Amino acid sequence: MGGTPVSFEVFDGRFNVGGDNYLECLFSDARWTEGPVYVPSGRYLLFSDIPNDRLMRWDETDGSVSVFRFPAGYANGNTLDRRGRLVSCEHGERRVTRTELDGSVAVLADRWEGGRFNSPNDVVVSSDGAVWFTDPQYGIDSDYEGHAAEPEIDGCHVYRIDPASGAVARVADDFQRPNGLAFSPDESRLYVSDTSAGHIRVFGVDGGGLSGGEVFAASPGGNLDGMRVDVAGRVWAAAADVNCFDPDGTRLARLPIPQPAVSNLVFGGPKRNRLFVCATNSVYSMMLKTNGAWRL
Repeated sequence: MGGTPVSFEVFDGRFNVGGDNYLECLFSDARWTEGPVYVPSGRYLLFSDIPNDRLMRWDETDGSVSVFRFPAGYANGNTLDRRGRLVSCEHGERRVTRTELDGSVAVLADRWEGGRFNSPNDVVVSSDGAVWFTDPQYGIDSDYEGHAAEPEIDGCHVYRIDPASGAVARVADDFQRPNGLAFSPDESRLYVSDTSAGHIRVFGVDGGGLSGGEVFAASPGGNLDGMRVDVAGRVWAAAADVNCFDPDGTRLARLPIPQPAVSNLVFGGPKRNRLFVCATNSVYSMMLKTNGAWRL
């Protein structure tokens, strides 16, 4: 076990979260970590090591790390659905999949109007069972995080998979490179980061559609990537470090991470008060005085 004393840099007095000021390194033998998801039923964390084409498993009960899946389709973002099934975005196969409880893998979506997706990146499942995901081109830009290829569709967009019919709908089509996404606790808002544009946008959610899309917050430095939301509606966003934003868009605090870039994060632990952070080649965690909203 290794750790580093670290404290939040606070920019706004409304930030009263804090933590135990101890950043623990759980794993540091990857190339680029991404897509963390905590599995409550087994008390373990899954995360992607994209260039090495593997999903890793960190066991909270004993701290061990093992390979969960190899090859993994160059998986990036992961989440759980309401039944505890793993939902993954695969750069390599250019698809969104679900791992059933018996271990078999089902393809939820791999095409839009006949063309293959670019490389589904991040994913979240709403309480009605709909699967929402982003589709930038990082997995086809080169062979590093997938397979170099030409795009087959007209840009990088945000999609929704209907829980009843399985039909795929394009719900936002004016992004440069959509990346991380997260719902507010009541699911009335959907936050989506646009890495190339350097900001987070916020949409109103109306059933299966979106409205608005104004800029919620600009990047404080570094490439905006994955996001999660806590029970108070604060948005925790990955960039050069971990940044926390108030629901009104004000940057509240920054948690420095000893790596060049943070890619993604998730709340976990039995009480969802442990923040897990994927950063460059490592995974870190810190105990906080807040809890993640029940959106994985």
